[in-house]
Amino acid sequence: MMNFIKNFRKDEDGAVTVDWVVLTAAVVGLAVAAYTSIETGAADLTAKTGSFLSAQDPN
Repeated sequence: MMNFIKNFRKDEDGAVTVDWVVLTAAVVGLAVAAYTSIETGAADLTAKTGSFLSAQDPN
Protein backbone atom coordinates (compact mmCIF):
# COMPACT_ATOMS: atom_id res chain seq x y z
CA MET A 1 0.00 0.00 0.00
CA MET A 2 2.84 2.42 0.74
CA ASN A 3 4.33 1.77 -2.72
CA PHE A 4 0.99 2.66 -4.30
CA ILE A 5 0.84 5.95 -2.39
CA LYS A 6 4.44 6.84 -3.29
CA ASN A 7 3.89 6.02 -6.96
CA PHE A 8 0.62 7.96 -7.00
CA ARG A 9 2.33 11.02 -5.53
CA LYS A 10 5.17 10.87 -8.08
CA ASP A 11 2.85 10.33 -11.07
CA GLU A 12 2.50 13.58 -13.04
CA ASP A 13 0.42 12.38 -16.01
CA GLY A 14 -2.65 14.33 -14.93
CA ALA A 15 -0.75 17.60 -14.58
CA VAL A 16 -0.67 18.13 -18.34
CA THR A 17 -4.43 17.65 -18.50
CA VAL A 18 -4.97 20.26 -15.80
CA ASP A 19 -2.76 22.71 -17.71
CA TRP A 20 -4.79 22.20 -20.89
CA VAL A 21 -8.07 22.63 -19.02
CA VAL A 22 -6.88 25.92 -17.53
CA LEU A 23 -5.59 27.18 -20.89
CA THR A 24 -8.81 26.18 -22.66
CA ALA A 25 -10.90 27.93 -20.02
CA ALA A 26 -8.81 31.08 -20.47
CA VAL A 27 -9.27 31.00 -24.25
CA VAL A 28 -13.02 30.50 -23.91
CA GLY A 29 -13.21 33.37 -21.41
CA LEU A 30 -11.35 35.68 -23.77
CA ALA A 31 -13.59 34.63 -26.67
CA VAL A 32 -16.71 35.41 -24.64
CA ALA A 33 -15.32 38.81 -23.67
CA ALA A 34 -14.44 39.61 -27.28
CA TYR A 35 -17.86 38.46 -28.50
CA THR A 36 -19.63 40.65 -25.95
CA SER A 37 -17.59 43.66 -26.95
CA ILE A 38 -18.17 43.12 -30.67
CA GLU A 39 -21.89 42.46 -30.16
CA THR A 40 -22.34 45.68 -28.19
CA GLY A 41 -20.49 47.73 -30.79
CA ALA A 42 -22.38 46.15 -33.68
CA ALA A 43 -25.76 46.74 -32.03
CA ASP A 44 -24.87 50.38 -31.41
CA LEU A 45 -23.69 50.87 -34.99
CA THR A 46 -26.85 49.23 -36.35
CA ALA A 47 -29.06 51.49 -34.24
CA LYS A 48 -27.19 54.61 -35.36
CA THR A 49 -27.38 53.52 -39.01
CA GLY A 50 -31.12 52.91 -38.70
CA SER A 51 -31.64 56.33 -37.13
CA PHE A 52 -29.63 58.01 -39.87
CA LEU A 53 -31.48 56.24 -42.68
CA SER A 54 -34.91 56.91 -41.21
CA ALA A 55 -34.10 60.63 -41.00
CA GLN A 56 -33.26 60.86 -44.72
CA ASP A 57 -35.77 62.28 -47.17
CA PRO A 58 -35.80 60.31 -50.43
CA ASN A 59 -37.15 63.25 -52.46
